[in-house]
Amino acid sequence: MTHTSTMKILLNNVRYEKNLTLEALAALSGVSKSTLHNIETRKTSPTVDQLEKIAKALNCRITDLFESDYK
Repeated sequence: MTHTSTMKILLNNVRYEKNLTLEALAALSGVSKSTLHNIETRKTSPTVDQLEKIAKALNCRITDLFESDYK
């Protein structure tokens, strides 16, 4: 029996709670607006480095940015 877990990125939710636009988060984090958009729309997965920059800019923990069975 195989159990698969999908990690859901919650970047959009956290960004909305902090009242930040993609442009503002890009400026704060150093991660490009297009990359942030692609992460939010699940077109790409963030690297650990990107997660760290985004979490620092949002003043939250990296684990606050995703939902997982193994969180």
